[in-house]
Amino acid sequence: MFSIPSRAAVYAADEGFTTVERWYETHRLASRVARETSEPPCGVSIQAFGIFSKIRELDRLLLARQELRGRIIESHPEAAFWRLNGGEAMALPKKIKGRINPPGMEERKALLARSGHDRTFLDRPPPRGAGEDDLLDAAAVMLVAERFIRGEAVSFPDPPGNDRLGNPIAIWT
Repeated sequence: MFSIPSRAAVYAADEGFTTVERWYETHRLASRVARETSEPPCGVSIQAFGIFSKIRELDRLLLARQELRGRIIESHPEAAFWRLNGGEAMALPKKIKGRINPPGMEERKALLARSGHDRTFLDRPPPRGAGEDDLLDAAAVMLVAERFIRGEAVSFPDPPGNDRLGNPIAIWT
């Protein structure tokens, strides 16, 4: 289960960061706001904070172009792997203590290949700026998008909820 930070935490600061110190200061602010306004109360992971600007960007897009609300979906790589794996968690972690776990990566590559991805694509180095695990995560989520287009994807919750802006809240698998 993943906790969802409150919108107040996502919007605690909407700025471009000029220094790493300011970035961390704003992360602490967002975590404080999240603990005060989220249910259950919890801080914000650095990874979640790193995508807050994209969440705000997507919020603005969905408010301006509401017809996209039924076409833009959210997924999560491990939830996608879970679905591809027949509703079972992967046996091996893809990372251990922040480092790639080759057996866990191989398990995911094999599952993705069985699910339709070309193995030579999966074995390629990732694009510059992306990690090896990022490439596999993107490949898994791409399969969710294909399932969604075919009407086969499942949302959690089902049916999806909506945030205070009217935007859908669901993880699709």
